[in-house]
Amino acid sequence: MTINADRAPQAGYIAQVGAIAWHAMARLVRAPSHSRRAEARRAMARRWLGLSVLAAIVIGVLMFAVDVAVITRMPARGTLSLWPLRHFTDLAKSEYVLWTLAIVLILVLLILPRLTGVSRANLTALGLRLQYVFLAVLVAVLTSEVLKYIIGRSRPFVGGEPNAFNFSHFAGNAAFESLPSGHATTAFALAFAVSALWRKAVPVMFTYAVLICITRVVLLAHHPSDVVGGALTGVIGAMAVRYWFAARRLGFSIRSDGTIEPLSGPSWAGLKRVAREAFAP
Repeated sequence: MTINADRAPQAGYIAQVGAIAWHAMARLVRAPSHSRRAEARRAMARRWLGLSVLAAIVIGVLMFAVDVAVITRMPARGTLSLWPLRHFTDLAKSEYVLWTLAIVLILVLLILPRLTGVSRANLTALGLRLQYVFLAVLVAVLTSEVLKYIIGRSRPFVGGEPNAFNFSHFAGNAAFESLPSGHATTAFALAFAVSALWRKAVPVMFTYAVLICITRVVLLAHHPSDVVGGALTGVIGAMAVRYWFAARRLGFSIRSDGTIEPLSGPSWAGLKRVAREAFAP
């Protein structure tokens, strides 16, 4: 039997990619090991309860007193001057965000076998953090889709008249998938996840998320209460995934009071070194 010498390195590279992907999946599903995970779980439950109660009050007030008044003052659908908002709002379309993150993760996976030593460690650390952001958005979006189906709230002006209490539970119809807002869910999950890792990003990310919520109302895609519900869904989903990572000592640490903090990640200088080594001839 003859062996094709050109195919041997390729087979080795593919095996390395597969091994890296398998290891990344295995560490995500391994049993939690952090000794303070119970404290983190209790702290998270308190935050969930506080956020949920506050959001429920706000949503109730908005539905009874604000939603109809606000949407009746918005520009008509198709208004030409709204085209910048229609483009901006797509920055929180779940398909675009998730596919972008997935492509970046795949690129990281394909580059890793080319690296060694510190550069490989830096890119692995970045890949882990990208995994967290991707899963935070994915879990929040899937939760949002289930809630939309169960709640079945109509979008503004479905039926021809503004009505904040038009519901068709389990309809499976896009016209009755208003609460929670999917774009608001995606935007706030992304904002929370990125900010949980890189604290300096908080002002930029939450400004982006709030602006996305405003566009959804102005474009008559959602009532104000819908975007509040979406924001809550996004934050809670991202918090749950953060706890999952912290309990397995992945990217986060847990303090004695249950507070989850990000571990130090790769520096900008380290990532530039990764780029130089990855694309060196």
